[in-house]
Amino acid sequence: MPITEANIMLVVACALVDGDGRVLVAQRPQGKAMAGQWEFPGGKVQGDETPEVALIRELKEELSIDVTQACLAPLSFASHAYDEFHLLMPLYVCRKWGGQVVPQENQAVKWLKPRDLFDVDMVPADVPLIATLRDTL
Repeated sequence: MPITEANIMLVVACALVDGDGRVLVAQRPQGKAMAGQWEFPGGKVQGDETPEVALIRELKEELSIDVTQACLAPLSFASHAYDEFHLLMPLYVCRKWGGQVVPQENQAVKWLKPRDLFDVDMVPADVPLIATLRDTL
């Protein structure tokens, strides 16, 4: 099936990096596709949002933290074919945010060194991004 605009999904993700160089990952909750797998926080870009605006909104909704656009540094992107759609996902790095990470969607979260991300069951689209994080951070 050829890829069309109708079946390309634009999502955005963030590698939140703490003072010890660890990256936050969240576990997809029961009831969602790929439940139990781990991912970088983020979500779908809606309407006329830019990826940065969408990411700021998603981080507030999912983790209750405040991020400014100036603190988002683009790092890489994922392009992954799922059965139902093709995902295009820019990945940003953020080292500074306001507030404490408090999961808002019943998801487990954990902080891991980039090299340890290879040891968790990440969603397929996020897996290729791990090496870039390991080599960059």
